[in-house]
Amino acid sequence: MQLKNNMATREKVHSLRFNQDQDCFICCMDSGVRIYNVEPLAEKAHLRESLFGSVGHGEMLHRTNLLALVGGGAVPKYADNTVLIYDDCTSKLVLEFTFSTPVLAVRFRKDRLVVVCRQQIHVFSFPHSPRRLFTCETRDNPLGLCEVSPLPSADRHILCFPAHKLGAAQLVDLLTTESTVSQAPLTVQAHQSELACLSVNSEGTLLATASHKGTLIRVWDTARRVLLAELRRGSDPATVYCINFSGDSEFLCCSSDKGTIHIFALKDTRLNRRSTFSRMGFLGGYMESQWALANFTVPPECACVCAFGANSTVYAICVDGTFHKYVFKADGCCNRESFDVYLDLVTDEEF
Repeated sequence: MQLKNNMATREKVHSLRFNQDQDCFICCMDSGVRIYNVEPLAEKAHLRESLFGSVGHGEMLHRTNLLALVGGGAVPKYADNTVLIYDDCTSKLVLEFTFSTPVLAVRFRKDRLVVVCRQQIHVFSFPHSPRRLFTCETRDNPLGLCEVSPLPSADRHILCFPAHKLGAAQLVDLLTTESTVSQAPLTVQAHQSELACLSVNSEGTLLATASHKGTLIRVWDTARRVLLAELRRGSDPATVYCINFSGDSEFLCCSSDKGTIHIFALKDTRLNRRSTFSRMGFLGGYMESQWALANFTVPPECACVCAFGANSTVYAICVDGTFHKYVFKADGCCNRESFDVYLDLVTDEEF
């Protein structure tokens, strides 16, 4: 997910993203790249500006030594149309992929590398003898929206991105798609306006979508392409920054520029709140939507990402450098597990 907010410090964060297991996250900045472990919170690596320049996008491959990086920001050392694969064990660049247009996002699986440009998505075999498998043409995609089910052992192997039709998401089966095979596109008409955020669960069976309006999160069955739940983030329009499923797909969390992290139940939807007027059908769909089981606040209008940990824990990391950890209960109670921590993202002197 791309974040464009300035920090209150001298630093600027260009992107924040959790790894596929949601137990680490990568922070791309003008001063390079920092990688943090979530539990316990600790910095694991710092790739300085002298090595890569400023970095616009980054992706981890679970907890392995491989990183995908794309130049960007104020002082890039590498072009923004090039994806660099960096081996942190050997401290060397091991692969390089160059494209005709800027790269807006990169997604990793243990057997695939997905590169997102504004109107194309390129899928490569990975990591052995990498080659381009196929390219998908997309609707204009300035946010670089694209998600992939991360587990090779998953029930479904889904790649999802904006389809050509307004508000629609396209689904591609990574196991059956080859460069020599042509398939009819499978789409979900998710919203009536432009897509703003996507998320796929670890098994590839569920897709969550939000539009530019940002009031609703819709959850879809990827096999049947049917709506399973409509979750109401709020009544006012908002920019949705991040959506994530819990590892067991029983819960979903989302963040927005309203400064609230919302947590919804997916398995037992009776836990979600509903309007007291929900039985009055003449009031329309607004009253039929499910409202968050629990929520907590972060600095408003500060872009952030959120994810689940063990034992009903939810984390939020904001571009102002704050790290938030809360625990929620089935009754909707949400308690701060620890005091907010400030991550040292300020440019420091090199020794």
